[in-house]
Amino acid sequence: MTKPVILHLEGVTKQYEQMPQPAVANVTLTLFQGDLLGFLGPSGCGKTTLLRIVAGFEQPQSGIVVLAGRQVASPSIWIPPEQRDTGMVFQDYALFPHLNVAQNVAFGLKNSRRRNTKLSVKQRTSEALALVGLSGMEKRYPHELSGGQQQRVALARALAPQPALILLDEPLSNLDVQVRLRLRQEVRTILKETGISAIFVTHDQEEALSISDQVAVMRQGHLEQLGTPEEIYTCPASRFVAEFVTQANFLPARRRGNFWETEVGAFEVKTEQFNTPHLSLDKGDLMLRAENVILKPDNNSVVIIRDRNFLGREYQYCLQTPSGKRLHARTALNTQLSVGTRVKLSVADLSVQIFPTAS
Repeated sequence: MTKPVILHLEGVTKQYEQMPQPAVANVTLTLFQGDLLGFLGPSGCGKTTLLRIVAGFEQPQSGIVVLAGRQVASPSIWIPPEQRDTGMVFQDYALFPHLNVAQNVAFGLKNSRRRNTKLSVKQRTSEALALVGLSGMEKRYPHELSGGQQQRVALARALAPQPALILLDEPLSNLDVQVRLRLRQEVRTILKETGISAIFVTHDQEEALSISDQVAVMRQGHLEQLGTPEEIYTCPASRFVAEFVTQANFLPARRRGNFWETEVGAFEVKTEQFNTPHLSLDKGDLMLRAENVILKPDNNSVVIIRDRNFLGREYQYCLQTPSGKRLHARTALNTQLSVGTRVKLSVADLSVQIFPTAS
């Protein structure tokens, strides 16, 4: 059964006077009830601007925004943020320092469009804090909490009014690595338990892939690709997506039958692994994912290991080709090779793709 649509954007464009290019350019996408959508892209790509358009903090020049079946933005319609039935979690948490935890969470309820009695405010506050694992901390103030706990309070405040959509603007970027890794899974679990749809803005590829049901990769205001994390990673629609999301290696290559010849060897590419627009290429750039590169010592090879980094669960090797190009490979700990070793390259599962040569 098809899930209800919670958000639909059609041809949304936002242009600032001082900028030569639109911050958001003709973006169309749909988010279904209960799904988590990640906006992923480098700084300045338009992901936060698009989030602010959905929230109502920015007004697009063209296009429409439909939230929970109600049109909230178009050339002739503008619904202010407080009437959009959304919850917002900011990067800096935006907690009120003079209010305790319970009062911060209750603030969202008291300013909700829904009518809340004093009893219902107290009940929803307790439920929201229990949901984020902060029961018993109602009387504490923000400065008495860790960064992770402050983020949970901000999430509880957004969840308490039970909005149609929650918007999270890089909510984990100010946290330590270990806290961020743990909290991103907790955030996904909490949102899934409530059934509330959410949009999650991040520039962290791993974060977007791990927390999202759908990922929207943005570049210079444009929606470059929209798909599941698996689709985005395994079948990037453009070289930009391949470089930004997979951080893969690219080698100039020329086609010889079913094989593509490069300066480090020839690789077979199955027809179904081609991106459709590139089927007619006879030369291009071959993409090799670092985790799929197999290294085998070979004194006759033209590839040399220039550096090796220990990353705890794996090694990362920096390789140099005859032309001086640097490639990267990630291997399990049972592959331990010394700097200066000559190695032959192969791939684990023919997981290579061809893209037009970068201009």
